[in-house]
Amino acid sequence: MFAMTLKYFRLLLLTLAFATGPLARAEAPLWFAGGRPTAQAGQALEVLSAAPTQGLDPRDYDTELISQRMTQAQQGQLDEAAQAILDGALTAALQRYLSDLQDGRVDPRSIHADFDVRRAASRDSDALLRSAVAGQRVAAALREAEPRLPMYAALRTALARYRALAGHSAWEARLPALPGRKLAPGQAWAGLALLARRLDALGDLPAGTAVPDRLEGALVTALRAFQERHGLTPDGVLGQATLLQLGVTPGERVRQIELALERLRWTPFLQAPRMIVVNVPEFVLRAYEVREGKVDVLVTMKVIVGKAMDTRTPLFDEDMRFVEFSPYWNVPPSIARHETVPRLRRDPAYFSQQGFEFVTPAGQVVSTLSAAHLDAVLHGGWRIRQRPGAHNALGGIKFVFPNRDNIYLHHTPAPALFARDRRDFSHGCIRVEEPMALARFVLQGEAGWTEDRIRAAMDKGESNVLRLSQPLPVLIAYSTVIVKGGRVFFYPDLYGHDRLLDQALRQR
Repeated sequence: MFAMTLKYFRLLLLTLAFATGPLARAEAPLWFAGGRPTAQAGQALEVLSAAPTQGLDPRDYDTELISQRMTQAQQGQLDEAAQAILDGALTAALQRYLSDLQDGRVDPRSIHADFDVRRAASRDSDALLRSAVAGQRVAAALREAEPRLPMYAALRTALARYRALAGHSAWEARLPALPGRKLAPGQAWAGLALLARRLDALGDLPAGTAVPDRLEGALVTALRAFQERHGLTPDGVLGQATLLQLGVTPGERVRQIELALERLRWTPFLQAPRMIVVNVPEFVLRAYEVREGKVDVLVTMKVIVGKAMDTRTPLFDEDMRFVEFSPYWNVPPSIARHETVPRLRRDPAYFSQQGFEFVTPAGQVVSTLSAAHLDAVLHGGWRIRQRPGAHNALGGIKFVFPNRDNIYLHHTPAPALFARDRRDFSHGCIRVEEPMALARFVLQGEAGWTEDRIRAAMDKGESNVLRLSQPLPVLIAYSTVIVKGGRVFFYPDLYGHDRLLDQALRQR
């Protein structure tokens, strides 16, 4: 009895916003006609009940309680006053649903994402609902309110697929321990049959493939496909990292996809005709154009991001405004204190080898090394910078989008690290694998900047700053699930942001 009373009290609370909002002034109920719920009310409830397909929770909209009361109303068990309360409750639930669907449920700043999210106050959910009811198209209108992102639709498909796998018998038992530290192709293992079942269920192994006595053939190919989809080295060797990912259940993947959908709802994609997006856990940069509502990815490349332990790359969106060719590298004070100055004390020759120089507070350049000069750096008065050239840490080009963390994209004279699968090696800034391709995209439309001119400016060894005629949005984003070519890719929660988002959603 207490639980039922609490439910109805919650239903009353749910209508408070309605009672003081714009719809409260309307005399006619929105979801009732002739004392009975309309067909449009049924469509609205069906959408709320299907909230899990969007990665949302129908309990947030009191769907079960409202549905029960609607059934009572359909049977003529509610008086006019109760119908008015229920009418308002359904409207309030739909407004909450629309807000969650279009803007997300969590403020990104509460989980370390400094996105300038423009909450769409101009979207009038009251008007949307009234227009939908009047046009007898409530279900269609609510579908049209979904984020218009190709990745969003792809992730919804992936969500349905992994939700269907939840409880699959291939995950009822644990994979047995490996015979050693790893299982190489050609070796036998008691878990091969169960491994094959999981890879089959996930779509990495063709259905009906016979299970070999050893790790070989199609099973190795399938294991490589699985590794590629989970941010692992696709070598066909079953090691501890691969075994760990194989142990993640479809139910856990469902939650990971739900978190990715939540991020998409408040990450400011498609805010301009041209845009650069870095997905940190994937270690990938994409530059795209939006043409007639369709996304055309023109550039894709590997990147190196900040170390997970101590120099994480922050998440934010800013406009790129400058490109610096043959840039100076102003050594950040923290790097100077903890790395550069100690190295110069041990190895003074490193100063000239790397092309370093000092800059005083007055802007005077000092090219001689001394203990006093190093002390001035430690005391915060002087700074160290590296001249343009072959050894410069920023390479031949720097892409600048002013931000409070002084993060930028840049070339690097040490490209070997791009061959690694996990690429969190920087102090926070983002190194790009193909600076020329990115420069061509950025400078598209800038008069006279041909590829030859770009290359010459990068190699000149003299700093030259170009102000872009049109700012170009740059988004540093975070998604541990991506759909590429119809295949679902999962990446480790590099900075623990998924864990924070999950906690924030559960505490709502």
